[in-house]
This record gives sequence, structure tokens and C-alpha cells, in this order.
Amino acid sequence: MKSNLTFDFAVDKATQTIRVKKELAASATTVWDLFTKPELLDQWWAPKPYQVKTKSMEFKVGGNWLYAMHGPEGDEHWALANFKSITPKTNFKYMDGFCDKEGKINRKMPCAAWNLNFISKGKSTLVDIVIQCNSKSDLEKLIEMGFKEGFSIALEGLDEILLTPKK
Repeated sequence: MKSNLTFDFAVDKATQTIRVKKELAASATTVWDLFTKPELLDQWWAPKPYQVKTKSMEFKVGGNWLYAMHGPEGDEHWALANFKSITPKTNFKYMDGFCDKEGKINRKMPCAAWNLNFISKGKSTLVDIVIQCNSKSDLEKLIEMGFKEGFSIALEGLDEILLTPKK
């Protein structure tokens, strides 16, 4: 189901950034929880048909989120987010990179700094995400790997969660 809520995905090669704006039909508190609680992240973070499984998460400055995306063919892709700053309900920042199942970063794969802002708009919340890649080649590799398509599909999963009646 399409809505009239904001969704924008822009790549700026000059500044090595990706900017994603996604408006969700929910309160800032609900949206914050969807981005910061592992049991909720596991429901939507991966693009279908992939699924995310959190191995560990400590949502605090200096803490990590270690998770894997599991594919339908049995493939597994690990990632680690290291939280750099948290302003409850409005912003958090982290470094993100591909890793092994123990959390050791793979330096041959792209790394990026994520900055997520949560802006209340009454009955909806705008999530404004700026992803700063370490290099132009990291940015290009993320795009080649299908980041735009994958993250767009994952964000659609948020809409599904919010539209599904609570039991």
C-alpha cells in the first residue's frame, strides 16, 4: 500500500554521502523503538526475503549491535554497529561495517558513519538519515551491492509493521 508520506533517497558522490528521509505514520517514541530495540529491528531491518537476527545489542554510547542478515539460500552477512552518541528520542550516531560473526570488522568492505534524526510531525515522524562513507570507493561499492534497493525494501517493512493491527 502506497502512502503520501515522505520517502527520499539521494546519493551525493562529491561528499560521499547517502541521505534517506522516511516519514512514518507513528509517534516519535514508537519510531525510536523500531530503530533501537533488537526485537523490533529483527522484524524489519533486512530486505525481504532476508531476515535479521541480532546476536547482541547494547544500545549505549560505546555499545555495539552485532547482527546477521540470513538469506533464503542459507547465506549469512554479518554487520556491526558501534554507537557513538545517543540523544534519546531524537538522534543517534554509529559506525557501521561488515564483520565476522564475532564482530571483527572486515576492512575490505565498506564502512560508514550513520547519523539518524527523529523529527516529530504530529501524527507522523520523519527519520532523516545521513550515511557518510569513508571513501568514494566505499560509497560506490555500497551502491553496487544494491544498498538503495535493499534499504528501501527494508524501510517498507516498517510501514507493514505500523499498518498491522496489534493483537
